[in-house]
Amino acid sequence: MYRFLLSARWLGWLAMVIVLAAGCVGLGRWQLDRREAVVENIQRIEANYDASPARYLPGTNGFDRYDPDSEWTPVTFVGTYDVEHQVVVRNRPLNGQPGYEVLTPLRLDDGTAVVIDRGWLPIGNAEAGHPDEIPAPPAGRVEVTARTKPGEPAVNRGAPEGQVASIDLPALADTLDYPLQDAAYGLLALERPAAAETPIAAPKPSIDEGPHLSYSLQWFAFGVLAFVGLGYAARQQRRSDAEQDGAAPRPDRRRRRPSSEEEEDAILDAQGIR
Repeated sequence: MYRFLLSARWLGWLAMVIVLAAGCVGLGRWQLDRREAVVENIQRIEANYDASPARYLPGTNGFDRYDPDSEWTPVTFVGTYDVEHQVVVRNRPLNGQPGYEVLTPLRLDDGTAVVIDRGWLPIGNAEAGHPDEIPAPPAGRVEVTARTKPGEPAVNRGAPEGQVASIDLPALADTLDYPLQDAAYGLLALERPAAAETPIAAPKPSIDEGPHLSYSLQWFAFGVLAFVGLGYAARQQRRSDAEQDGAAPRPDRRRRRPSSEEEEDAILDAQGIR
């Protein structure tokens, strides 16, 4: 009864449905992978963000190497800001507003330096493409607590003097005449003494998983529905073929038993009363 499924037409439909379902499964798994990455980042945030700061120990917990499990971990450094080599990073939106992030090297007692992201500034009004003013960091020796963040890859974009297109730490190291720990940088959490004015501090990262799980389930459901649709189409085709061959089941035309009112009307009609 379903021999038509072996025809070239229906085999083609089956192949198309298999490809469609495979694509839906692939997209569903991609959403699950994205959710897994988000969950891992949330776990790091919850474990590290509010942890007690560790004192910097050269070769142990600095920014000369980077472990993904250490992201957001606060480390306290003591050193002097090198304002001369301070730069701002372009194209850094915050709450939908374009702006910049301020990067300042902090020179340490061991002769190396780490990059501190001191916060965010909005785009300026006085000169296009530049912030109006960059607040100065504290002068002299300062104690800085910063959260560990990985460096960013280089991007193929230009930038005006004093600005960079990304937090490309090896490129920043090439501009300095002293060693820079270039595997990670620090997102400023606290300065002692505090500066008179500071850029806007980076907000705490979101711990919302997002809709990845629901999206993945939707894609898996679409894959199943593709086969359901093919099965429904095959069933309709079978019924159509059966009707054309005269083998379709005929509707039940058994006479309905008349109601009592209809019986009374029939008696009256027979006696000529109505």
